[in-house]
Amino acid sequence: MLEQTRYEKLFSTPVFRFQVPDPVAFNEALLEEGNRMRAGSGGASKSNRGGWHSEGNLFDRDTDCVNKLRDLATEAIFTANEKIGAQAPREALALKIFAWMNANPKGAFNAPHTHPGAHWSGVYYVAQPEIETGNSGMIEFIDPRTDLPNWRILQAPSFRMKKKLRPEPGEMVLFPSYLVHWVYPNESSEERWSIAFNATFRKARK
Repeated sequence: MLEQTRYEKLFSTPVFRFQVPDPVAFNEALLEEGNRMRAGSGGASKSNRGGWHSEGNLFDRDTDCVNKLRDLATEAIFTANEKIGAQAPREALALKIFAWMNANPKGAFNAPHTHPGAHWSGVYYVAQPEIETGNSGMIEFIDPRTDLPNWRILQAPSFRMKKKLRPEPGEMVLFPSYLVHWVYPNESSEERWSIAFNATFRKARK
C-alpha cells in the first residue's frame, strides 16, 4: 500500500477575519467622524464607483475612535505576521499604515483592484446594511494563480477561482495586498460604510 509521508500547502494566500467586541458605540463614533469628513470634502476617485472615498490618511486624524482603529489594525497585522510564520521580529520592522473611509450609497461599488507596494491590506466594516438575498455588501477575492480553469472539474475548495465574503459591522478582513478584490454594488437604500487600509513594512532604523 502506498504510504503518504508528507502533505503541505504551497503558495497559499492567507485571508484573516477578526471581530471587534461590542462594536456598536465604536462604529457610531466612526460614522460621526466619517460624516464630518464628507461634509468638508468631495472625496477622491480611486476604485470607488459612485461612492465617497476620503482624502489623505485617515490615521493622521487624532481622535479617539480613529486611534483605537489604528491600534486594532496594528494588532491584526502583527497577528497575521505570526500566523504565517514570519521570521522578521516585530522590532525589526517599521510599519506604515495608510487608511481611508468609504461610503457606498445604493448602486455604488468598488471596481477590481490590488494595492501595489503594500504588504497587507485590510477592511474594517462600520455599517453593513442587512439584505436577505443577492450579493450586496459582499467583497470578492479572485485567485491570483493562472491556469486554474481546468481544475474546476475537481470541485476542490482550494482551487476555486473566486471567494465571496459578507462581513458584519465590527469585523475586519486582512489579506495580502497583491490579491485582486472588488466590492459588489450596494443594493440597499442604506449606505454601506467601511474603512480600508494598507500596511507597508520597512527595515527599522537601529
